[in-house]
Amino acid sequence: MKKLVIASLTAMFVLTGCNTFKGLGQDVKSAGNAVTDSAQDVQNKI
Repeated sequence: MKKLVIASLTAMFVLTGCNTFKGLGQDVKSAGNAVTDSAQDVQNKI
């Protein structure tokens, strides 16, 4: 029974970590897009 509980908790932490990294990746991607858009706006004004 203890092995089942430990396995369940481990799986929960692993899956939670995957979602966290996925969210972090999306945040970094949107920040990169914002920088790219800003750079293109400045280039168009020049």
